[in-house]
Amino acid sequence: MNPVEDLLKSLYVMASMVEARDPYTGGHLWRVSQYSRILATDLQLPDTDIARIALGGFLHDLGKISVPDAILNKAGPLTDEEYAVIKTHPEVGSRLLAEHPLADLARAAVLSHHETPNGRGYPQRLQGKDIPLDARIVGICDAFDAMTSNRPYRRGMPVAQALSIIEERMDEQFDRELSSRFLELGRAGKLDTVAGFSEPGIPVQECPLCGPTIVVRRRNQTGDLVYCRHCGNEAKVEWEGDQVHVCPTGRIGTVEELEPDVDIDLIGALTRETARHIKQGAKAKKTGFFSLFQWGRA
Repeated sequence: MNPVEDLLKSLYVMASMVEARDPYTGGHLWRVSQYSRILATDLQLPDTDIARIALGGFLHDLGKISVPDAILNKAGPLTDEEYAVIKTHPEVGSRLLAEHPLADLARAAVLSHHETPNGRGYPQRLQGKDIPLDARIVGICDAFDAMTSNRPYRRGMPVAQALSIIEERMDEQFDRELSSRFLELGRAGKLDTVAGFSEPGIPVQECPLCGPTIVVRRRNQTGDLVYCRHCGNEAKVEWEGDQVHVCPTGRIGTVEELEPDVDIDLIGALTRETARHIKQGAKAKKTGFFSLFQWGRA
């Protein structure tokens, strides 16, 4: 692994540790990243831009590390004060990135993914095309995944319903041109390999007892034990062909078993893919930050 891959991996790990705190959002960062990649690819952007936008999609919620669990996982409506805390996460994420050598790759998505075309978003109340492209793409994908995924306060809605809501909120909450392309992709079934999955080929698994996500990794085999980070329920992984599900054992995990972890295999795959596209772009331009890291010596 070369220096830039090491730096990219550190970003993916940092974001994954934030997600690991939340028992409901297993796979959210991967899904937003993949939706962002699909949309950016449909826009026929250069590979370097696609890789950057997908990375921003994975890192967009970095600042939620500062949001207390009691707010992040609250089952009911947020108070004005609690919502004000939630709204700090883009700026917190931007500050966390500030000293990282690759900060510029993800800063726009991290800081501006909650800006809206009507200027009523946050934190800077940007309008229209003043919102960076990366943030406009990630903002649509983040909202879509939030609507179609379970949360402490509601069940996820069907894909068709979420797409209709995006269509209704064009120009107000979502960029019209980008939303139109996203709707076409969704209605053509091109998001179906991502929606409802926590990583490639792994459907999101719910805790049979309390509902939040139980994370199953591709490396998990039949008989492996996994745990709900919300209620502590232990479950056994069972594969039937290409299908996986979890069955409760009736046991509660120990403190050590319930410790959050990250999917190093998935992070490694994402790091290599991102690095490959950025390396190709750097070679094509023959200039830029990445030449400092001597990509050819990977």
